[in-house]
Amino acid sequence: MRILHTMLRVGNLDRSISFYTEVLGMQLLRRNDYPDGRFTLAFVGYGPEAEGAVIELTHNWDTERYELGSGYGHIAIEVDDAYATCDAVRARGGKVTREAGPMKHGTTVIAFVEDPDGYKIEFIQKKADPAARD
Repeated sequence: MRILHTMLRVGNLDRSISFYTEVLGMQLLRRNDYPDGRFTLAFVGYGPEAEGAVIELTHNWDTERYELGSGYGHIAIEVDDAYATCDAVRARGGKVTREAGPMKHGTTVIAFVEDPDGYKIEFIQKKADPAARD
């Protein structure tokens, strides 16, 4: 078994696709309209669906906005440099909601950004490989 995707309902599909592709650097993997059901599914990710988990963006044509609820947490993305990634997101018009820095009560460097619908995305900086040190 493996995780295939995480689904997020979005109010404006084009705006969301732009965020995930232009701000976070993902690729639009596929997009399908379902006119009889009045919805569109778009899948974005950093590589082919056969190789890793992706995000399914679901747009119900008659719904412009969703309440996020209290159960949703965040999606986590590993990055080489959380500080530089926040700078890049900000430069592309994205919203950084927690600047890069060590997590509370720990040393792992994290940051948070928010997509256009308010979903939180956590950046977790890769840890240095101790075997690669001199």
